[in-house]
Amino acid sequence: MIDTGLAQRIVLVTGGSGGIGRAISRAFAAQGARVAVHYYVPEKAPPPGKRWEHVTPTAEAAEDLARELGGAITVAADLSASDTAERLFDHVEARLGPVDVLVNNAAHCESPDTIDALTAAGLERHYQVNVAAPALLTSELAHRARDGQSPCVVNISTDAARAFPGQIGYGTSKAALEAFTRAAALDLGRSGIRVNAVAPGPVQTGWMDAALIDQVREIVPMGWPGEPEDIADAVVFLASHQARWITGQVLQVAGGHAL
Repeated sequence: MIDTGLAQRIVLVTGGSGGIGRAISRAFAAQGARVAVHYYVPEKAPPPGKRWEHVTPTAEAAEDLARELGGAITVAADLSASDTAERLFDHVEARLGPVDVLVNNAAHCESPDTIDALTAAGLERHYQVNVAAPALLTSELAHRARDGQSPCVVNISTDAARAFPGQIGYGTSKAALEAFTRAAALDLGRSGIRVNAVAPGPVQTGWMDAALIDQVREIVPMGWPGEPEDIADAVVFLASHQARWITGQVLQVAGGHAL
């Protein structure tokens, strides 16, 4: 048996109540960690001609997950707001204690997102949630770190961040998140804070029908789409004691897709 060193560690998972985030929350709880499950319920509908492609579970779904995990809490926050990082950490610290592990999993994805459909507002929405929010949350974690605490950050990117045709705002914002991962790792290394990322390939969270799964089987060298637990296991590893000398890395978890 391997002791990951995560028992009783405080873990904040943004977008932690649905899809990959839910699997991540469950994986940390299984290691004995105490999880803060962040969620967001949209207050506004998409602009005319746009649609949201990301999943936004309800508050009830977040509360149900927290009860399932035991010892977990939920926290609602709009990651596009400039003061969210401080308020989010205040809430988690008041109820659980200082955050040891930050998982920047929440993301914004909308369509159409092709080059001819770009708008300033659409780019701002992608970059605010996918880049600015993780950066500000990481900065807040660093400001609050106690002596000897050695917290860490795991960002969730995408394996197609190097080139994502048809999803310009989403793909380039994830590429920026990977660049931030490397820069923050260099800045924070002397403080004992590790920053890494996981880049998932095609993961079945309910959005693939049978025809699409067949297409994915053709483009993934290992021959099948990923499951949320595949990503969660990689995140737990990067947060664990076993990864204590790993920082600034983007771990592709994609069955060989987009190498």
